Amino acid sequence: MKVCYTGGAVKDCGSYYSVATNAVELRIWFLTDDILRIRAGFDGDWDEASYSLTMTAWESRTDELMKDCRKRVQSAAAALTDGDRQAVIQGARLKVVIEKAPFRIMVYDKDGSLLHADIPDLAYREDSNHRRIHASQIEADDCFYGFGEKSGEINKAEKYMNMAPGDAMGYNAKETDSLYKHIPFYIRLNRGTKRAVGYFYHNTAECDFNMGREKRNYWHRYSSYRTDAGDIDLFLIAGPSIREIIERYTDLTGKSVMLPKAALGYLGSSMYYPELPENSDDAVLDFIDTTREEGIPADGFQLSSGYCAVETAEGIKRCTFTWNHKRFKDPADWFAQMGKRGIVVSPNIKPGMLLVHPLLNEMKEKGMFLPASDDNAGLDGLAVGTWWGGPGLFVDYTKESTRLHWKQYIKDALLKYGCRSIWNDNCEYDSLVDKDAKVYFEGKGSTIGTMKPVMSNLMCQLSNEAIEEYDPDCRPFSVCRSGHAGIQRYAQVWAGDNLTHWDTLKYNIATILGMALCGVSNHGCDIGGFFGPAPEGELFVRWVQNGIFQPRFSIHSTNTDNTVTEPWMYSDKKQYIKDAIDFRYKLSPTLYSLMERAHENGLPIWQPTFSVFQNDPATYDEGVDFMFGDSLLVANVVEKGQTVRPVYLPVTENENERFYDFYTREEYAPGQTIEVPVDIASIPLFVRSGAILPMSGNKLHNLMTEKTTALDILMAPDVDSEFMLYEDDGHTNDYRKGAYLKTKIAVKAGVKTVVTFTNEGSYETAVESMYLDMIHREKSPFYVQVDGKELPHFLHRRKFEEAESGWYYSQRLKSVQIKYPNPKRDHEVLVSFEQFDLIGM
Repeated sequence: MKVCYTGGAVKDCGSYYSVATNAVELRIWFLTDDILRIRAGFDGDWDEASYSLTMTAWESRTDELMKDCRKRVQSAAAALTDGDRQAVIQGARLKVVIEKAPFRIMVYDKDGSLLHADIPDLAYREDSNHRRIHASQIEADDCFYGFGEKSGEINKAEKYMNMAPGDAMGYNAKETDSLYKHIPFYIRLNRGTKRAVGYFYHNTAECDFNMGREKRNYWHRYSSYRTDAGDIDLFLIAGPSIREIIERYTDLTGKSVMLPKAALGYLGSSMYYPELPENSDDAVLDFIDTTREEGIPADGFQLSSGYCAVETAEGIKRCTFTWNHKRFKDPADWFAQMGKRGIVVSPNIKPGMLLVHPLLNEMKEKGMFLPASDDNAGLDGLAVGTWWGGPGLFVDYTKESTRLHWKQYIKDALLKYGCRSIWNDNCEYDSLVDKDAKVYFEGKGSTIGTMKPVMSNLMCQLSNEAIEEYDPDCRPFSVCRSGHAGIQRYAQVWAGDNLTHWDTLKYNIATILGMALCGVSNHGCDIGGFFGPAPEGELFVRWVQNGIFQPRFSIHSTNTDNTVTEPWMYSDKKQYIKDAIDFRYKLSPTLYSLMERAHENGLPIWQPTFSVFQNDPATYDEGVDFMFGDSLLVANVVEKGQTVRPVYLPVTENENERFYDFYTREEYAPGQTIEVPVDIASIPLFVRSGAILPMSGNKLHNLMTEKTTALDILMAPDVDSEFMLYEDDGHTNDYRKGAYLKTKIAVKAGVKTVVTFTNEGSYETAVESMYLDMIHREKSPFYVQVDGKELPHFLHRRKFEEAESGWYYSQRLKSVQIKYPNPKRDHEVLVSFEQFDLIGM
């Protein structure tokens, strides 16, 4: 067993600092002024091959593979002072203090606040099972968030969590651990200081986190990270705000992929249709046509693996890259028919190949499968594992030749028929029990036990590359169930096969929020529950009402009672379902803009209230209410039979801020809990001061074939604010060439409230008319101008509605309604709330 008890000399090695200890060498990099890397080199080879990092200050064997997203930087400047008892490395904003006896490392920020402290004796260890352990000092009032995809409450203080992704079908959303993702990153937030710091352990091996559940009398309160293999390789990310940490973490692991607009629409799915014995193609087309008949918007269909369930020597089996032509008679024609309906199809592919797969021998000859470990002979020296339908072999994506072959299979079996989206599924490698099965790992060699999580990232990277190679104008859309740190660069992901239960609706919210804190904005959970009996009517309505805010919105099921979860399954409830989905499409201009923001700077679409209101400790345990963007507080009903919904309105930094009921515009002071009456139609929403919420004024049924032509903007202009509205064609890569339109909407609050619209980019907007809905409870305006020209004032609602331009003050909503043709250029709206002195006239 190795334990770092004492430290020795600290040396400046140019780009990093070397720290000698009695047990192992440590190296410290000031990667940036705000990101510190501490690596304990237990493996001794300092291999830098990473599938996770997009920002490095060193060469890597994966640089060529990651060339499209990796950026090389120079380590930030720092100065070393080495003494007998301690060494100090001072950077521009971070200071590292290395105490030598007993050995530990402490990190301070520019204000002198302690960001991190090791626990002496426990900090850097290799146990007798060769697991590597790191222990950090924590306090009783620390909160912990993130850890990728986790069940239960959002704050993980005093929790023990395993990170060994698996196929957790029907999981308990409150208790099951692990789920499908491996993202060893978390944020620590202290209730007293209200300051946060991020921890990213750069390692792909299975691991666990003990966040203060364990206590020992001989040491300060601590958390610990334990990994089955690999170095302790910690990237410590300074805040102090959570949002700064997320931006910096996504600098390190990548920003969110810019998906086609269809990815944000309703994605229909059910295992029922592709499993029909024949004519599954017609059944899916009928499903899409039924959504149109019911007036329910839809943009995609997630095609389960029944389409590739073909006849083999052992009966019908799922075999990726094949087609069952009884179920799908003419795939090319079917994709064309779906395309005419504006539907993007995402066929399911898997990394395991059954021993009866018709392409197995061909793939073996190409060397695409994992070799068996030395202790297990396998089939022809290959690793055999349990698979869906029997034993199978598993593809090794860490091998360049395999990657080339895999992309060709995607092109030949899917893309040539018109497919432009891929669903990468069952890629946890969970059922390969022999963890010593060999992995190529870019020529170095490793084991599947240490490399499993990267396979899903590589699958999604290859799906995207195959699509762009085959059709360079097409914007790829990959969907994935599993994922490692950085999965946000490639795919929209979801939290797997959840259980149909009220607890799932409630606790899946915290799961999505935890992923958002880990930089994964394009995430969601199956609406209505995937596994179990059909959701009861009330539960289904509440699930949809919550799900419409999820970045990924898909109703997907394999019900155990022979039913199929569809929007119209309850005739007496389908109007509530339709209304909710319509509202999602109405919000699409904001949703698409927020997705582009995540692509630019990594900030989440969904975010916890404590991420926006970090100065309010009353939000630190809130995992049900959340913010959609920065200004819309969503407080969905998630309890059965609820008639009153308590809602806490967080304390804001600006004492002048307020919250407004989205529907009635009633005003509420922050820092209080209000009681909101609810019925089955209720979706409680609250607009924050400064809100700028662009919505589609024209009804949308499909995001790919229809565009917003009338833009409605809900505003609460009582404080200064701004929002970046983003538009492009929604499906090509032309946005990379400047064919986009970013419209900065900026509000200057005051007696004369000024709203400016400033455009950037060459994309020609489809918006023809503008409608500003400006909450102002105090009084009606004196006048309204657009670019200095006064708009007509209407006192009669009907006459206002019939006019092309003008303004009207709604006494019911206490809101200024302003309409005018879109100038399609930079312009300014001035609303004067000066006193209009009629008597003085």
